[in-house]
Amino acid sequence: QVQLVESGGGLVQAGGSLRLSCVASGRAWSDYHAGWFRQAPGKEREFVAAISRSGGSTYYADSVKGRFTLSRDNARNTVYLQMNTLKPEDTAVYYCAASTALIITTASKNYYYWGQGTQVTVSS
Repeated sequence: QVQLVESGGGLVQAGGSLRLSCVASGRAWSDYHAGWFRQAPGKEREFVAAISRSGGSTYYADSVKGRFTLSRDNARNTVYLQMNTLKPEDTAVYYCAASTALIITTASKNYYYWGQGTQVTVSS
């Protein structure tokens, strides 16, 4: 098993930036693909970005492509979500998740381990 703890959320003005971090503990972090999902009030949880075990492949939702960058440092058991040019519609609770699926996946059902979430609020 792996435990995940997110940090880095907060309040930022539109156009600003935030960097979210997710630190893993437990089983070797390099055994997992990692993903970020978000959930806004009254909406379903949605995929944001995913990164393969080695960090060699990344996938992004169309809504964040070109603005968000996902990276990982397996030596530090950490993944980072750099969020630039933030928009009010990015406001949500952001969750880090880990998957042991054979291939990298964007489906939340394939992520078995989840963090507690960190709030991101973007003011207009």
